[in-house]
Amino acid sequence: MALISEESKDLLQAQAELYNQVFSYMKSVALAVALDLRIADAIHHHGGAATIFQIAGEIGVNPCKIPRLRRLMRALTVAGIFTIQPSDEQTVKASSAGHEPAAVYKLTTASRILISKSSPSLFPTLSQQLNSFRDSVLSMGLSTWFRHDEQPGPCPFTLKQGITFWEKSERDHAANVSFNNSMAAHSRFLMQIVLKELSNIFHGMGSLVDVGGGAGGASISIAAAFPCMKKCSVLDLPHVVAKAPSAASVSNNVQFVAGDMFRSIPPANAVFLKWILHDWGDDECIKILKNCKQAIPSRDAGGKAIIIDIVVGSKPSDTKLLETQVLCDLNMMKIGGAERDEQEWKKLFLEAGFKDYNIMPVLGLWSIIEVYP
Repeated sequence: MALISEESKDLLQAQAELYNQVFSYMKSVALAVALDLRIADAIHHHGGAATIFQIAGEIGVNPCKIPRLRRLMRALTVAGIFTIQPSDEQTVKASSAGHEPAAVYKLTTASRILISKSSPSLFPTLSQQLNSFRDSVLSMGLSTWFRHDEQPGPCPFTLKQGITFWEKSERDHAANVSFNNSMAAHSRFLMQIVLKELSNIFHGMGSLVDVGGGAGGASISIAAAFPCMKKCSVLDLPHVVAKAPSAASVSNNVQFVAGDMFRSIPPANAVFLKWILHDWGDDECIKILKNCKQAIPSRDAGGKAIIIDIVVGSKPSDTKLLETQVLCDLNMMKIGGAERDEQEWKKLFLEAGFKDYNIMPVLGLWSIIEVYP
């Protein structure tokens, strides 16, 4: 595993602490959704322990939303509201038969007093206290979304707003500027550390495509660090590229390409996806990754995809980091995205046709993933 300096570790730790503070409200959102869906009641009805399928059946959630319900339960178990008991023999057999392992969720002392008809019960008290998180801009109506029976249906943001997050960004100039400024600041912060500590991931490349690279902050930094790189292309949507600086004003080997990563990606030795794939569901990610694979040469010829994104549970001993990662995941659920664990990433890579990958959990909340064709 790559080693980084104590100074960079301190910066990444500080960033993780701030993100934990930023997304701490999602703990309240998760609890509000759990109360609205009466998850504690559902588990209690099954004797205090239930699988995700039993919970979904009891609360009336469409089976297509079980993967999202599992993500909600992950956040609630990390918070200590519920626990997961070890898989029993029946669960192991189901897993070996090709079905997903059915984790069994159990009530804790905290969740026992969330049961609506228990004695004592704090259900009415907490329900009232959490009113501000219910169906608000903070939760994007997650409770309503879970109950919405359309299949596959829009994401919570779209169900509430009537348009996707990306359509809103394109139509709303202020929202678009705010989002792009946010991404640019994040890119400057992270790329400074990546190029200082982990620049070897870019060594030997003649060309690179920065997929969804926005105003080109990452590419400009990479091109400056590797002047021998012949071409560094920034691929983004036309309305984003229209606002980007001219290539001549930033670097001779940086160019901006208006396009759509869901259609095609310009050929290069490597593709770079920083904070991109977590914005999308599995089907969209596989489509993007397939286009990435078509754009690069074989592994023997130096081809690879470089991904910077969260790998949930990348440092299992760091409970606060894990909490922050699962809270980020709940936040991404609102716009149809996801933060994934290693097995979920592996599934995407294999379905997109890639053969191998290497995860480096060296960027605090985030990891660098090298994926090989």
